Amino acid sequence: VFCGHRAEGENDTTTEILDFAQGGRKGYTVSAATLFVREKIEKPGVSSQRRSWPLWMMVFIFLGVVAILGVTIGLLVHFLAIGKIYYYQGDFYISGITYNDNCENKTSQASTNLSKDIETKMLNAFHNSNIYKEYVNSEVIKLIPYANGSSVQLQLTFKFPPAKRDSKRTEIKAILHQMLKDNVASWNAVPASIKLMEISKTKSEMLTNNCCGRRLDNSIIAGNKIVNGQNALEGAWPWQASMQWKGQHYCGASLISSRWLLSAAHCFAAKSNSKDWTVNFGTVVNKPYMTRKVQNIIFHENYSSREGHDDIALVRLTEEVSFTKYVRKICLPDAKMKLSQNDSVVVTGWGRLHTNGPLPVILQQAFLKIIDNKICNAPYAFSGFVTDTMLCAGFMSGEADACQNDSGGPLAYPDSRNIWHLVGIVSWGEGCGKKNKPGVYTRVTSFRDWITTKTGL
Repeated sequence: VFCGHRAEGENDTTTEILDFAQGGRKGYTVSAATLFVREKIEKPGVSSQRRSWPLWMMVFIFLGVVAILGVTIGLLVHFLAIGKIYYYQGDFYISGITYNDNCENKTSQASTNLSKDIETKMLNAFHNSNIYKEYVNSEVIKLIPYANGSSVQLQLTFKFPPAKRDSKRTEIKAILHQMLKDNVASWNAVPASIKLMEISKTKSEMLTNNCCGRRLDNSIIAGNKIVNGQNALEGAWPWQASMQWKGQHYCGASLISSRWLLSAAHCFAAKSNSKDWTVNFGTVVNKPYMTRKVQNIIFHENYSSREGHDDIALVRLTEEVSFTKYVRKICLPDAKMKLSQNDSVVVTGWGRLHTNGPLPVILQQAFLKIIDNKICNAPYAFSGFVTDTMLCAGFMSGEADACQNDSGGPLAYPDSRNIWHLVGIVSWGEGCGKKNKPGVYTRVTSFRDWITTKTGL
């Protein structure tokens, strides 16, 4: 029935300009006798001539002055008017309530709700302020226990001219202080505790690199399918990995920690020797940002290649991954997370552009919808072959779908804060993009405890 699994500084130098308006003659004080002698030895009819600068030198000096003035004026305009990106770390204290969300692993629903509320209130506060044009972004990074309460760490980004650096920082802090005063009752916030310091771009990136499920801002472009779809931008899906067998892309995988990846068991069923596998990270499959070797592969004990259930495997790397803005981990979902019909998800991979078609070089992306298992199991679809540990995603009309060699790759879902969670693993399907035959994925929430048992995550 099925086609099987899908494996395969400037100095002001103007004062140095020579004053050549006085000419080249020097004055002398001489006696009458000396003058008489001089007049006698000068040739008749020959008068002394005034020394002058050559025309080319005058032009050269003029152009030099113009260039220096131009650079000086340009730098002044840049300093006074042209915007520059500034990054800030903010911190404030919440009294009486303890949260522990370090952004590296899963978070509680209460922590997620509070972070979302803070982010919404910050956005509104800056949009309704007189510096709304300079505002770029703000988010909650951590909620951590601190002195009978919690410390909230923020990250903020603004763009304004360097000349306004000090005044803008004062305004930003004042707006945050007022926001906390307005929410003392709902958050138990302590307005006087607000701190704000400017940080470098590198430090700003470091704050989020270790967080799970964060991608680069503005890195998603429109695109409706992997099959004949569009390229993904750099940093759009930094957890995507290419499982390479003997140097060639074979399957996808998702980075879930600095040492572990999650993939599909069927990718390794006939190729289980870890020494044959390497992992590439990046957007271009054959020009990775980094490559790692595989230490071992762990199959689910109940995996059945014939029935396709429990199609999940863990890949342990020989060396940890160093997180960057282009290589980050995706969040694992809580076991209780529920997905509903028509929830938006994204599948990514370097799989074939259509059934038995070519393999792309640039990572592809498909924007899909969750399809309820009851619809997916209809007689005209998969007739009951989709179990509770599987989920369907795509469109019953066809169009968008994963394809061969996308196996093991991520089906990602964004929560209310736009933090991405791994909810599915590309597993099997009938063809690619066929009507009434959406893609079938391993449901990650069903295996959350198994992942923890094997990895501690």
